[in-house]
Amino acid sequence: QVQLVESGGGLVQAGGSLRLSCVASGNIFYINAMGWYRQAPGEQRELVAGITSGGSTDYVDSVKGRFTISRDNAKNTVYLQMNSLKPEDTAVYYCNARLVPRGTLKTSDYWGQGTQVTVSS
Repeated sequence: QVQLVESGGGLVQAGGSLRLSCVASGNIFYINAMGWYRQAPGEQRELVAGITSGGSTDYVDSVKGRFTISRDNAKNTVYLQMNSLKPEDTAVYYCNARLVPRGTLKTSDYWGQGTQVTVSS
């Protein structure tokens, strides 16, 4: 059994900051990539930021220079530091981990339950 649990969402004024955290736990052998996605009402889920096990990162253009993704491999945790938040960043943010559960050779995607981020103007 694998679980991803997010925390850190909330309500913030435009220009403010939030830090999201996501801890992966359970029967995990290896975590490859981790990332943050978001989904606004009526929109498709989009990749916001991703990070490989080696620390390479990628961002959607709309958050470059404002958001920073990082991870602590020893703690199976990924973070998303969000600065200079804008109302258009309002969405449910989901953590994703591409990992191999213990006892298998299969890489699968796992998701957190989502955390709401609301940016007021």
